[in-house]
Amino acid sequence: MHSSGQHTVFISVGANLGDKMGNCRFGIAQLSARADVDQVVVSPFYRTAPVDYLDQDWFVNAALRLTTRQAPLELLDTLIAIQKQAGRQEDKIRYGPRVLDLDIIFYADRVIREPRLEVPHPRMHKRRFVLQPICDIEPAFIHPVRGQTVQALLDRLDDDQQEIFPIDA
Repeated sequence: MHSSGQHTVFISVGANLGDKMGNCRFGIAQLSARADVDQVVVSPFYRTAPVDYLDQDWFVNAALRLTTRQAPLELLDTLIAIQKQAGRQEDKIRYGPRVLDLDIIFYADRVIREPRLEVPHPRMHKRRFVLQPICDIEPAFIHPVRGQTVQALLDRLDDDQQEIFPIDA
């Protein structure tokens, strides 16, 4: 029943290898060009400090809101294919450097717990580089598990280590 119709999805975009901005724009363009993706809204871009694995270059991050007819796992496979097109290899280090990272943060108001996909993204509420760009698009979006807006989640974030700076793109 969920597979028909359009679903609003939020996707986090990031890169910290090669042409970071170019890699992010490539991923956004590839996704936006698909026939089953509509109404793409792109957040501002940010330069962000690495989180979890700190011994790596800073990232470029943004977020997308789009509508799609793709089912969640189908969308995941699409994102993986686009990451590979951008040159992403298997990750050698968890949270480590990457050419392109495309993560499903929200899939409508669905809660998905499958081996390949957890939505809402399980760590998004702790990550300024995810929350800030989503707030730029839709600050009143309500996290379906936590019952709070993304703006409220961002306002409660107290980790000063997560430096984030707007990029004039």
